Amino acid sequence: MAKLQGNVLIGQSGGPTTVINASLAGVVTEALKKTYMKKIYGMRWGIEGFMQDLVVNLGAQKKEIIAGLRTTPSSGLGSCRYKLKDHDLPLVLEKLKKYDIRYFFLIGGNDTMDTIHRVEAFCAKNNYPLIGVGIPKTVDNDLFGTDHTPGFPSAGRFVALSVKESGILARDMQKVDQFVVHQCVGREAGWLAAASALAKESPDDAPHIILTPENPFNEEAFLAEVEAVQKKVGFVYIVCGEGVSYADGSPVSASKTRDKFANVEFGAMGGSSVAMEIHKIISSKFGWRGEFQVTESLPMCAEDRASRVDKAEAFRCGQEAVKLADRGVTGVMVSMVREKGKAYRIRYETAPLSSVAIAARPMPKDMFTENGMFVTKKYLDYARPLIGDLPVFSTLDFRKNK
Repeated sequence: MAKLQGNVLIGQSGGPTTVINASLAGVVTEALKKTYMKKIYGMRWGIEGFMQDLVVNLGAQKKEIIAGLRTTPSSGLGSCRYKLKDHDLPLVLEKLKKYDIRYFFLIGGNDTMDTIHRVEAFCAKNNYPLIGVGIPKTVDNDLFGTDHTPGFPSAGRFVALSVKESGILARDMQKVDQFVVHQCVGREAGWLAAASALAKESPDDAPHIILTPENPFNEEAFLAEVEAVQKKVGFVYIVCGEGVSYADGSPVSASKTRDKFANVEFGAMGGSSVAMEIHKIISSKFGWRGEFQVTESLPMCAEDRASRVDKAEAFRCGQEAVKLADRGVTGVMVSMVREKGKAYRIRYETAPLSSVAIAARPMPKDMFTENGMFVTKKYLDYARPLIGDLPVFSTLDFRKNK
């Protein structure tokens, strides 16, 4: 079958990750091998910038710049959170024709997969040959159709290391602060907050309680657990996902602000914070002094804490997207499937964009303990090979008093 001749367009959108540029490098590196893929364009500021003719010739970049993207955090092309509207599609098609785009790759999460799905379907409806392939990305790890998403392992490593180190601080400062509340991103799924459990070496280590969007917040049960841990250990360390909500669906953060996709804005963007609210709940009940930590987007851009597995897989996902396009496969997202067995191995497959777009993938119930405030061994076994080994720190033996 004759190859489709034309140019390539690549975009990044949504919140960045430490390894999203590695996927970009993977696409460019592989596309440069294909003679029928002529010019390789990058969207400046995502689909929003493309509609304004903001493109860059990635194929003309120096090789060392493309290679350097593999270890460069955030979104090199610039990102956006633009909600593509139906009336935008004719303009998008006009721009695709203008630049003779025949291969379209977007790197992102749920909303990004929705964008590429709609563009690819609109082109097909209007008889414009276009191959569209999505490349997964999100620190939230909530995409359907893949074992995990590039970006999550590195962000999870950031969280685990942060909790491990600040947990030692909390332990040693317990006579000053009796509790710490550490907030992670994660609107609808707790994968990232749960990664903090990897910091725990012994039962008394932080974290002690993990709150996630999958489990409705029960204030009475939560305060009982807080009190029990503090009496036993001397302090309590709580990790919470930003989207933790009450049983009626109202966010604990009390945020009412919504973004362009009708999602509730959490943290600084929403002018409120679940960590602050939980801090108030604990202080009001027990009168303790404590602190809260809200990392916001830091886990999305900490290259110094990146997972080696994550870097390699993100680059490979970019390459696999081009290989799929080379075979004429369209309307899919690159998917990673974990193979059975003790050793960690994955294979690269596909998931239809129609099933990936919009919906979020929560953590399975069997990854949580019965009370919903910690994770089981199943989650630890799932996350450990992605995040990698953590450093081991020394603890004084206070029995040595003579």
